[in-house]
Amino acid sequence: EKHNMSIYRNSVWLVKGLREYTTGGYAAAAKSFNPEDLNIKCEGRSFMITGANSGIGKEAATEIAKRGGQVHLVCRNPAYGEEAKQEIMTATGNSNIVLHILDMSQPRDIHSFTTKFTAENDKLDVLINNAGCMVNTRELTADNLEKNFATNTLGTHIITKGLVDILKKSSDPRVIIVSSGGMLVQKLNTEDLQFESLNPFDGTMAYAQNKRQQIVMTEQYGKMFPEVHFSSMHPGWADTPAVRNSMPDFHAKMKNKLRSIGEGADTMVWLALVDRTKIQESGLFWQDRTPTSKHLPLAWTKSSAQEETKLMESLDAFTKQFAN
Repeated sequence: EKHNMSIYRNSVWLVKGLREYTTGGYAAAAKSFNPEDLNIKCEGRSFMITGANSGIGKEAATEIAKRGGQVHLVCRNPAYGEEAKQEIMTATGNSNIVLHILDMSQPRDIHSFTTKFTAENDKLDVLINNAGCMVNTRELTADNLEKNFATNTLGTHIITKGLVDILKKSSDPRVIIVSSGGMLVQKLNTEDLQFESLNPFDGTMAYAQNKRQQIVMTEQYGKMFPEVHFSSMHPGWADTPAVRNSMPDFHAKMKNKLRSIGEGADTMVWLALVDRTKIQESGLFWQDRTPTSKHLPLAWTKSSAQEETKLMESLDAFTKQFAN
């Protein structure tokens, strides 16, 4: 029964993906974009992007820097981070680019980072939670946390909660969480956050579950913090280093259909910059500048209010454990 449902979900998802998530899907959607939407100057606004040294994170940082925004790049690797910072400054002529070194799988470090950032800065206007990983074996961090969960879910939770107060100082605060259409094949599972019973371990499934968790988190944050606008989004299938490295087979099969990095980053940039009146209520899931369904038809992936509360309570309990 469960197996048939997963075959059904995956098949429906693949058909949808081939139609919508490819570069062809982007071209079709882009016909209805308003080109004026991104004709925007953002001097005086500050943006933080995690995982900003490559792929769509770096692309978004560049697009924002081009328009005069201050960009905080949050990167794990100092050498790659510095290189990205220099490239962005050179490409855009904007020197207001700040590099922060932080590993999003280390909860204590994230906690210290948000505390320090809040103390040293007047405000933050937009947080883009873009960093993520897909680790294909079950790896534990030094804190005994499964690596995908630690980075994609818990890391996102700790940085978001830790920066909410400084975001509230903005006149138009926004948080964007880069999720994935892959989450459509997963129903929220609060019983096994560390994937102990995922046997054999499957990185793609773990990642999709984390991305489903992010969808729920986005909705919950929207209710918890009505002063801040929250969105989740799907970049589509883009030809990025992360996709090449973590999904080599998928990349090889799909490479002629994959989106450019610019196409993948478009909605993230749009959500960060577009006039506030165009992004409606908080907590929506966006694809190609349009809110889209969080569930496949008949796929039984909706979770109960109790399950969603349990997820948030579990994340808060972990946060507390590492907040010293």
